[in-house]
Amino acid sequence: MLSDQMWDSNNSVLFKKKQNGPLCQRTIQAVPLFFVVVFYSLLLIPHQQQRRIIMKTLLVFDFDHTLVDDNSDTWVIQCIPDQCLPDLVKNSYQKGRWTEYMGRVMSYIGDQDISPDTIRSVMETIPFTDGMIELLTFIVSNKNDIDCIIISDSNTVFIDWILQVAGVQAAVDQVFTNPATFDKRGYMEIECYHSHQCSQCPVNLCKRKVLVDFLAGQLKGGVDYQRTFYVGDGGNDLCPSNSLREGDVVFPRKGYTLERLLSRQSAQQGEGSSNPRVIGWTSGREILMELKACVPL
Repeated sequence: MLSDQMWDSNNSVLFKKKQNGPLCQRTIQAVPLFFVVVFYSLLLIPHQQQRRIIMKTLLVFDFDHTLVDDNSDTWVIQCIPDQCLPDLVKNSYQKGRWTEYMGRVMSYIGDQDISPDTIRSVMETIPFTDGMIELLTFIVSNKNDIDCIIISDSNTVFIDWILQVAGVQAAVDQVFTNPATFDKRGYMEIECYHSHQCSQCPVNLCKRKVLVDFLAGQLKGGVDYQRTFYVGDGGNDLCPSNSLREGDVVFPRKGYTLERLLSRQSAQQGEGSSNPRVIGWTSGREILMELKACVPL
């Protein structure tokens, strides 16, 4: 038979049974601090389980001369009948302001009554770099272990078209690039991706800031990366490469600007500095081999 009162080791009343009531109807008289802590700890367990950190591998790709074997912004010129821009447009480029220049290029293309469908048909012919389709296909098959993003100074329309026609858009979780849309006239309008304070990068895009913000957002959502692979070719890929940790890998395309910049930087820093590994590549299959060594199959 249950007593009307239950006691702890200090003879303090934990709870007292309500007279003539069922066992579940009890009024709490006093609860020691220890039991309060235990109670709230039990409440927090499901929340802690939801916040479990998932460890994955992250692949970060540049787009032009990396995933595709040309520059998508210059490839679009092929949709012009003589495939040549007038000097007035061609000579309007200012260093660090490529996106604004491309806005003028697309405005000129619109003035020639070239439709969005014609532009798309041209953009869909740009070739992928050797081995990149295989690499992206492997990523699609291993999404539980691999995340993949693109950070590019191209634009959303071009990248979306090109990934779709190749059937590899499922490999890419997010694309960070300049927003583009077609207006009512059928003219493509391109906006700058963001503003930033980095003196090394073009005014419209700091890839390092994009990558750092992405990693912070993922960690906040419970996803961390045991390693990051950064694949690029150009000068604007140096800044994000320098944000990587020891244990990460930078893949500069052989014979391109990023490889030269990293080589020069390494010579200046000397041995003993804590840097990511650097592995040059000519084909996506070389990157795929490194990726397979890191991902459980």
